[in-house]
Amino acid sequence: MALHSDRAQKAARRLRRNPTAAEKALWMLLRQKALAGLRFRRQTPIGPYVVDFCCLSHRLIVEVDGGVHRLTEERDAVRDAWLAAEGFRMLRVSNEDVMSRMNGVLDRIKSAALTPPIRPAPPATFPRMGGRS
Repeated sequence: MALHSDRAQKAARRLRRNPTAAEKALWMLLRQKALAGLRFRRQTPIGPYVVDFCCLSHRLIVEVDGGVHRLTEERDAVRDAWLAAEGFRMLRVSNEDVMSRMNGVLDRIKSAALTPPIRPAPPATFPRMGGRS
């Protein structure tokens, strides 16, 4: 996987310059390893996408969803599936929760980051069928 595309890098720079109020408030509490020593990046390009916040060491993405995200649920599903296939876990929080229930949001982020990812079961192996012994 390429870490990011040039297009995603440019979009990330633009988004960093113009955060929403909720993104700005959350970033003030996530930056400089302020949450359980976890290192988060903001507006991080991953492949063709830009994610709001990412803790690379724990493969956790935090997306702050507002009114715009409600209109793009189908696109978000494709994006989320691609990111999951790359090994990332997604935590979505609403603008409203960030602005009015920040402690709960921080608890959810910490819990998600510190919970080990569920590994898929290995493929089942079946005995050979046929005449060979």
